[in-house]
Amino acid sequence: MLKIIKIGGGIIDNEQDLEQFLQTFSEIKEPKILVHGGGKGASKMLNQLGIEPKMIEGRRITDKPTLDVVTGLYAGNLNKSIVSKLQEFGCNALGLSGADGNAIKGSKRPVKTIDYGFVGDLNDESVNKELFQLLIDNNITPVVCAITHDGNGQLLNTNADTIASTIAVAMSQENEVELNFCFDRIGVLRDVNDDTTLIPKINETLYLQLKEEGVIFEGMIPKLDNSFKVINAGVKNVCLVHARNINSEIKTILC
Repeated sequence: MLKIIKIGGGIIDNEQDLEQFLQTFSEIKEPKILVHGGGKGASKMLNQLGIEPKMIEGRRITDKPTLDVVTGLYAGNLNKSIVSKLQEFGCNALGLSGADGNAIKGSKRPVKTIDYGFVGDLNDESVNKELFQLLIDNNITPVVCAITHDGNGQLLNTNADTIASTIAVAMSQENEVELNFCFDRIGVLRDVNDDTTLIPKINETLYLQLKEEGVIFEGMIPKLDNSFKVINAGVKNVCLVHARNINSEIKTILC
């Protein structure tokens, strides 16, 4: 089974947690792809450069100066730091932006009520499946950052969850795929304050019931809605898991 694992700021912003995760990730025997977001580093770097980060409803507005900074951080320092650590742990990794090898092609988000700037949207044809298959068939682990391109020389800042989901659906045409979203909980809990209330498996019927009961609410709803769309598009299952448990059975499996 091909494992696609997405990590975000909660891990990336903590050097010790990131190193521990990468060591555990490197021990996964199955073919794997790592997708990473950018964490808080971009806002910190923008502030250091005197560029005020622009956010609307929690979403970053990516103007040209911001794009230059996030590209340098996501596709440069952060991506290569992750790759070098994986090499240290014996995992032969290759860092990619969407432009490298034409790995992921997006399109600039159209302006409606809000102009998000150089932000990329993806579709069913975005992923270069042949490139990813070639790499994993040769025991090379792709490490994908949150930068794509439009095919006309323009780089685009793209949501890492969307990248992971789009890769998972594309690769599921030729592989059995498990998509893992790492976050700060051990999975979906009946009581958010009690780890012993982990729900190990959720199908779509149970999900709708839990949502109706108020067990699943707020920020988890878009994540789970998206996860079931991915499953309905051909991905075998989606796991919500704490980064430290990525190689264990302590997780919630959506199926």
